[in-house]
Amino acid sequence: MPAKRLHLIRHGEVHNPGSVIYGRLPHFKLSERGHQMAAAAAAELKKQERQVGKIFASPLLRTQESAQHVEKAFGVDAKTDERLIEPWNHFEGRKLGATHIILRPHLFYYLRKPKRPSWGEPFEEIASRMLESMDHAWNEAIDTDVVLVSHQLPIEMVHRKISGKKLPHNPRKRRTALSSVTSYERNGDQWVEVGYQDPGASLKATDKGAV
Repeated sequence: MPAKRLHLIRHGEVHNPGSVIYGRLPHFKLSERGHQMAAAAAAELKKQERQVGKIFASPLLRTQESAQHVEKAFGVDAKTDERLIEPWNHFEGRKLGATHIILRPHLFYYLRKPKRPSWGEPFEEIASRMLESMDHAWNEAIDTDVVLVSHQLPIEMVHRKISGKKLPHNPRKRRTALSSVTSYERNGDQWVEVGYQDPGASLKATDKGAV
């Protein structure tokens, strides 16, 4: 038997005093509140009495730290899956805003095709690698749940792809909150979203720096 349910968990709040786009930069860790949020996500699955048998996480520090809270809650060691990583981005390490771009007109080049998008990894490629990871994880967990710890845009791409929404979107209108839990099951060979929880909402985190 494959998995019973798959949960996509976004990492918690990141320590990002410069409010830059952290992308794939390696040293961005969870804040103290981010650890509280990650613990809340793990506690949400425990409250639902889910049985987690496998955990996979993006290789970046903030997702590895978030996965540790799921490990502690369920006594399962997490494995790293490169397909869960944050998308690459030309604005990585910058404090992006209108003033920043106006003062650096060469950056306008990366905004020329927002539907692709031209500033980073194409939306279709993000969705494809995430779905590959989900398919693999589903078959790895035998008759238990499986958790994948990833990032906002990859999880948002999965949500939009499976629900039939267009992948290009307004980043300000993304649903995928910090430490949110988006849950899926299989209906034949199709993914079906069966739940979305935002267990860290009451902690009122600062969500800056996502791609």
